[in-house]
Amino acid sequence: MATVDPSVLKHLSHMQPDLYWLDSDPHEPESHPMLVGDTTTDLCIVGAGFTGLWTALLAKQRDPEREVTIIEQKETGAGASGRNGGFCSSSLTHGFNNGYSRFKSEMKIIERLGLENMNKIEETIKEFNIDCGYQRTGELRVATETWQIEGLKEEAELRNSFGDHVELLNEGEIRARVNSPMYKGALWDPDGTALIDPARLVWGLERACISLGVKIFEHSKVEKIEKTKTGIAVHSAYGTIYALKVALATNVFPSLIRRARKYVVPVYDFQLATEPLTQEQRESIGWKNCEGISEAGNQFHYYRLTQDNEILWGGYDAIYNFKGKVRLEYESDTETYAHLAADFLQTFPQLRGIKFTHGWGGAIDTCSRFSPFWGKAMGGKVAYVLGYTGLGVASTRFGAEVVLDLLDGVDSERTRLKMVRKKPLPFPPEPFRFIFIRLTQWSINRADQNEGKRNIWLRFLDAIGLGFDS
Repeated sequence: MATVDPSVLKHLSHMQPDLYWLDSDPHEPESHPMLVGDTTTDLCIVGAGFTGLWTALLAKQRDPEREVTIIEQKETGAGASGRNGGFCSSSLTHGFNNGYSRFKSEMKIIERLGLENMNKIEETIKEFNIDCGYQRTGELRVATETWQIEGLKEEAELRNSFGDHVELLNEGEIRARVNSPMYKGALWDPDGTALIDPARLVWGLERACISLGVKIFEHSKVEKIEKTKTGIAVHSAYGTIYALKVALATNVFPSLIRRARKYVVPVYDFQLATEPLTQEQRESIGWKNCEGISEAGNQFHYYRLTQDNEILWGGYDAIYNFKGKVRLEYESDTETYAHLAADFLQTFPQLRGIKFTHGWGGAIDTCSRFSPFWGKAMGGKVAYVLGYTGLGVASTRFGAEVVLDLLDGVDSERTRLKMVRKKPLPFPPEPFRFIFIRLTQWSINRADQNEGKRNIWLRFLDAIGLGFDS
């Protein structure tokens, strides 16, 4: 990383290393008890983030008589579900281009299922009166370099041929919407993205599950699962859940199915939040329609306005720690905060002097195809989904539907997808994994600095199906 101008650091003088979403709303539901003793259930779900909560809610909606129990090692939404940027995207494949490069023959179906999934999320929010600030704002993907415009143009033409309705904006048009000297053009997607408060969505789904009779145990880390004569035993420190079937929604944490671990690595992503903008500051940048924004480079920032008129700013670097360790101390990084602040001020120089109030980070469950994958174990009595790679706010609901299809033996349009039936390529073991990831990150950074030209390493990854075009 380049050296940061010391004047930038003054903007961080009021920053607290706290999770913004938990600090913005005092209405978190009451805690749930630990699992003490033994109990039985029809379906046990391990993990109380978006995937686990959607699995529980959908399971009860499919069969109200089914007993459903969630067991969580910390608190509901404590992982990635409560610390993301709140971008609720209809894409199930981490962007159209990434999906098209891997599942070309299925993309019409996948795109349709993604929009249907998004609409059902909206319906659920209305049905259960979940106050999560849901706004179908759409998203602007902005070109900050001239060479990126051609890629956006090609994507727009391809997506519209598949039935999407995206629009290419020139420099004047994008700057009339959001005023940044960095912008050269943009791709406008009016209906593929909503913005939400992820913590409130987690809590709303939690309340919805409870209203349908779902039981939740917190602070109960599952140590192992094992097959029994009648189902699966889920063991924690002080008790065991005996379940007919188990859904694993453990995201970035080491999977209880050991063979699934080779497909996922944790990378850390960081975000900042500003103090509320003054009227003058807001007028200086425009942004009247509050669209979600992301950049068109391989390494990109994403940012949005909150309901309290603050700017949430994140992304760019994804930090992998040797051996894929997930630790509390990795959730804060002063050097990354400084560089995020510098990039923010380069994008919006008219906001120089603004203070950042919150900085935080979290681990993303990254797989080699950058989109979720599924699997079954223990005679089909256990199913899992992993690998959302940072775009799981909406796709976790789809992931939950597929998990239930697999557990219930449902032959559906979803389970027939190659995307569902095939797994990504596994990552190599350490130390080769660390070298592989660092070399790839270095090469992607070089490509962004060299008008998108991909070096021999990236071309090799493209050839074997490991390339990524954001």
